[in-house]
Amino acid sequence: MSEVYINRIAKFLPNDPINNEEMEGYLGKINDKESKARRIVLRNNGIKTRYYALTPSGEPTHTNAALTAEAVRALFDDDFRSTDVELLSCGTSSPDYLMPSHAVMVHGMLGNRNLEVNSAAGNCCAGMNALKFGYLSVKSGNTKNAVCAGSERMSSWMLADHFNKEVENLKQLEEQPIIGFNKDFLRWMLSDGAGAFLLEDVQRGNLSLKIEWMEGYSYAHELEVCMYAGAEKTADGELKAFSDFPSEEWLSKSVFAVKQDTKLLDKHILVKGVESMKMAMDKHAVTPDDIDYLLPHVSSHYFVDGLYQGFAEAGIEITREKWYMNLRDVGNVGAGSVYLMLEELFHSGRLQKGQRIMLCVPESARFTYAYAYLTVC
Repeated sequence: MSEVYINRIAKFLPNDPINNEEMEGYLGKINDKESKARRIVLRNNGIKTRYYALTPSGEPTHTNAALTAEAVRALFDDDFRSTDVELLSCGTSSPDYLMPSHAVMVHGMLGNRNLEVNSAAGNCCAGMNALKFGYLSVKSGNTKNAVCAGSERMSSWMLADHFNKEVENLKQLEEQPIIGFNKDFLRWMLSDGAGAFLLEDVQRGNLSLKIEWMEGYSYAHELEVCMYAGAEKTADGELKAFSDFPSEEWLSKSVFAVKQDTKLLDKHILVKGVESMKMAMDKHAVTPDDIDYLLPHVSSHYFVDGLYQGFAEAGIEITREKWYMNLRDVGNVGAGSVYLMLEELFHSGRLQKGQRIMLCVPESARFTYAYAYLTVC
C-alpha cells in the first residue's frame, strides 16, 4: 500500500463577505416580512460573515460546479498541471442538477483530460466521502494522485421567491402565511464556497499532511431522518419523495426546500458524535495527547460547549486551545467546511512537522459521522 499525502490545499469563496444585517437583502423577505427566526438563529450560531454566490439583488454569480472548479484550478501550477490529474472526486449536498452528477460537471468545466471521476452525495459528510474515495484510490495504487473537493451553493436554495408560492397557498387556506421554522431556520445557517485537496503518493514541497486513516459511521439503522430536501416527512417519520407528489404541490408545499427537525438534531447530534469519535480513537489507539489540532465541523457555536463536555465525559477530552474553527468568518459551508478549515490552518504558518490533526465531521441528515487523522510532515 502507498502512503497518501495532502500536498496542496486551495479554496474559492465567491464575492465579498456578507454580514448578518445584509443577509436578508440578498435572500429576500418571504411574504415581504422580516424573518422572526433570523436574529434568534444568528445569535445562537455565532456566525458573523459568510459568502453567497449571489449579487446583492439575489441573482446567481456562480454554479456549484463553477465554485468547485475555481478551487481545483488553484491547485495547479507548472509543477502540477490540470492534465496531470488522474482522479477527480467531488462531494456536495447542493448539486446544480439531479443529473448529470456534480463531479462530471466540474470535470467539464476544467476541460483538462480523460480521467476517472467520482461524485459523493449526501450532506456534510459528502466532502469527507469524496476525500476517502481519493485516499483509497491513491493508497491502493489505483492512481498516483487524486483531486478531492467539497463544496456548497446553498444560497440559491434559500431565496424568498422559492417560498412565496407556499405562503400564497397558506393564505388561500386561511392559515397563517408563515413558513415552518424547520425551513426558515436553515436560511440563516448555510452558505457557499469550495475547497480542494491534491492527494499524491509522494510528499512534495515543504509542508504535507499524511493521511494516517479515515473512518465513517452511520446511525441510520436506529435514527430517523433529521435534515432533508426534495421530500416531506410523514406522521410516522418516513419520507415521501418529491416524485410521489403532484407537481403543483412541489411549489405550494416548498417540497424542494431544505428542512431540519431541530428537536431531533438537539437530541442526537452530540451524543452520536461523541460515541463515534471515541470508537474511531479507540480503534486506532489514539488518545487526546496524540491530537495537536482538532478541526470539528459544527453547524453552530451553540453546540461547541456541549461537544467539549461530551468528549470530557467520555474520557476523550481535547483541550479547547487545540480546537481550530473558522465558522464565525466563513459560515457553515456543509461538505466544504472541513476543506476550508484545513486550508486556513495549512497556510497559517502554525503547523510544525510531527504534529497530528483530527478532522471531525458530523452530518445530521440521518446522523452520519466521518473522521480523518493526519500527520504534518
